[in-house]
Amino acid sequence: MAYSQILYDVTDGICTITLNRPDKLNAFTGTMGDEIYDAFSVANADPVVKAIILTGAGTTFCAGVDLPALADPKEGKRIVETPLLSKFPLENYSNPKPTICALNGAAFGIGITMTLSFDIRIAEEGAKMAVPFTKLGMLPGLASGYLLPRLVGRGRALDLLLSARSFSAAEALQMGLVERVVPVGTALTVAKALAASMVKCEPFILAGVKEMVNFSSDSTIAEAVENEARLLAEYRAIKMKGLAK
Repeated sequence: MAYSQILYDVTDGICTITLNRPDKLNAFTGTMGDEIYDAFSVANADPVVKAIILTGAGTTFCAGVDLPALADPKEGKRIVETPLLSKFPLENYSNPKPTICALNGAAFGIGITMTLSFDIRIAEEGAKMAVPFTKLGMLPGLASGYLLPRLVGRGRALDLLLSARSFSAAEALQMGLVERVVPVGTALTVAKALAASMVKCEPFILAGVKEMVNFSSDSTIAEAVENEARLLAEYRAIKMKGLAK
């Protein structure tokens, strides 16, 4: 697929996908959704790619859905039907490759919900955020009802979603919606440095850590221990196979 609303780059094992409508504050369209989904599919299938970063061009990560595009019958239909909404959350949550979101500025609506399935979110100081779906007469998507409470807790999730209030990057850090807050203009640099440390590790180990954490969040401690034993046995088998060659 040729991309018109995102940029795609692979350097030193790190794939960087950039929302690229800076003149529209990277407002989300169906075209953008299709391109993001395709780009992640390409990156996941590429053995060269060891980690994936999503960021935005300009000074805003994503201003939310493009309302004029939503009002257009053709593009509105594309927004609703893009696999980014229906397939991406589960696929990205269970992605064996590390995923990092570098929020290089404000993030609203889908600019927040599209990040919830990522492993790590890095925001810049002073960035404003909101999930104003109730004010727009919309329901949040991208598995928000599952993912947001697991990040910030049920009460905070309902506070953000029902009030539709804006909040700062500092508050997002305090509630657990982002993992780091960094100086303005440095989110992507920090994300790339973090990804660079990850790509030095064995892919199976990275994938195993992610699977352990994901599995354990919805299991008993006994089930978690059993799952860890299975993963360790698989890892030992891979290492022995490598030594036998």
